[in-house]
Formats: sequence, C-alpha cells, structure tokens
Amino acid sequence: MGVQAAAPARAAKAAAIDTPSRRAWRRLRKNRLALGSGVFLVLVTLVAVFAPWVAPKHFATADFLNTFARPGPGFPLGADFLGRDLLSRIIYGTRISLAVAVVSATLAFVIGLAYGVLSGYKGGRIDAVLMRTVDILYGFPSLLLIILLMVSFRTGFGGGMSTSPFVQAVNRFDAQVGGVLLIIAGISLTSWVGMARLTRGMALSLRQADYVQAAVALGASDWRVILKHVVPGLVGPLLVQVTFAIPSFIATEAFLSFIGIGATPPTPSWGSMIAEGVNSMRSHPHLAIFPGLALALVMLAFNFLGDGLRDALDPYSR
Repeated sequence: MGVQAAAPARAAKAAAIDTPSRRAWRRLRKNRLALGSGVFLVLVTLVAVFAPWVAPKHFATADFLNTFARPGPGFPLGADFLGRDLLSRIIYGTRISLAVAVVSATLAFVIGLAYGVLSGYKGGRIDAVLMRTVDILYGFPSLLLIILLMVSFRTGFGGGMSTSPFVQAVNRFDAQVGGVLLIIAGISLTSWVGMARLTRGMALSLRQADYVQAAVALGASDWRVILKHVVPGLVGPLLVQVTFAIPSFIATEAFLSFIGIGATPPTPSWGSMIAEGVNSMRSHPHLAIFPGLALALVMLAFNFLGDGLRDALDPYSR
C-alpha cells in the first residue's frame, strides 16, 4: 500500500517541477542540428577567448621567406602575402566577429525590450510618440548610417582631424579594440528598432492577458507588473529574434572590413582576409576559401540555432 501511495506522489511531484524552461530544453535536445550548432558555437567562443593559446602564431607575425605558402606542416592553412599564418589569423578573427555579434545583439535586445515594453504597455500618447520616432529611424538606411558614423569619427568632422577630446577618446578606444567600436555602435543604433516594434506588439497583447489584469486588480504597480509578468513573456520570442539577427551583424562587419573601413590592420577580420585572398584567387584560392568557410559556418550555426530555439520556445510553430 505504501508503494502504491508513493507512486502517484512521485508522479505529481515530477509534473509540478515540469517547468516551461525544462520542456523547451527537452524539445531543443531533440533537434540534433540546432543542438550541434549550439555546441559548435560554444567551441568557437572558447577558441576566440583562448586565441593566444590556441593559435600556432601571433596574427601579426610575418615570415617573408614563406609568403603565399601553401597548406603544409609549417602553415596548416597556408600563409598570406606577408607570410602570416592563415590559421592563426582565422582564429583571432573569431574575436572580431563574435565581439560584434554578441555586443550588438545584447545592446539591441536591451534597448529594444525597454523601448517596446514602455510603448506597448503604457499605450496612448506615449505609444504614439515613441512609435513615430521608430518610424523616422526606419527611414535611415542602416549600412549608410554605420559608414557615415565611422567616416565621421575616423577622418574628423568637417573633413579635418578633430580636436574634440571626446572624438579623440573614441578613436583611441576604437584603435585599442581593433576598430570595431564604431561598427558595434552603428549596428546597435539601428538594430534595436526592429526589436522595439516586435516587443511593442507583444506587450500590447500581454497587457490584456488575464494574469496581468489580475495583478493590476490586486494593486500591483506598473513597474512590478512589467518586470514580473510582461517581460518574462517577451524574453523567449526576442531571444529567437536576436539569434536570427546575429548573422546579419556578422555579415555587416565582414562587408565593412571587405571594403576596407572595418577592422583596422593588422587586426584580422574574416572580411578583410577574404578581400586580400580575392586579389590572388587564381593562384592561391585557399587565402579566400578558408576565411569564407569560417564565416559561412558561424552564420549557418546561428541560423540553425535560431530555428531550434523558435521550435523549442514555441511548440505550436511546428
């Protein structure tokens, strides 16, 4: 009798702790492609963090006796036109791509979440003013705004070298981080707009939910309702949206580096490495193929992970 009575109790306990996050994790584990992509991205992140210990050589070390070396024992993926180890430069290049992706995505998530929740939950005149501001920002081409921001700071406002302490401080810090500070700032200034619109639409829906209305009826303040009831319902869909947006952030940085206004040399970027390899594509195709392959694999991994998160967090999307 004791065993028979304990079985329903264990089942009830298991059902009680079956939280939405655990159900989402179970669904994500069933998606082998998404799970594999997540593991791959974790490994890439570890490679970026420990690049000085993982890379065979420093990314700026030149060996003029082995310029354009083909893949071999001394250079596993070959060497570029200055004799720099291609594998080492690709490994260090992961820092640039992941830094742009993670920081830009975090800023877009935080700004878009705060802006959208305030607009959607408050509604009325506040919503109208905030959304008209978003509409105006939508009129600016994102890539053009990023290019103008970078050119203005790097060449000085007005065509000459700026004497403004602020501009000089920004340029010094930008040089210390490899020339990606202004890229991150430009992407963050434009990418949060889409997040804000998505958040605002979901906040308008959640504002009418029964549990939100119950919290308001019990006397909960607006900030408590937003933080305890509205924001938790928005994090999942926004996380999926951010994961899908990260490949575009990486592609933007690669494009800017490809055309020569991205990461400052000798800091390695996959985009600049591809640009250098294109010039010798016929005789040394590996110089463009290997960085392009690294770029493609990371972008595909984020896309596959985004698909898996969408299915895991929203089971009705299947």
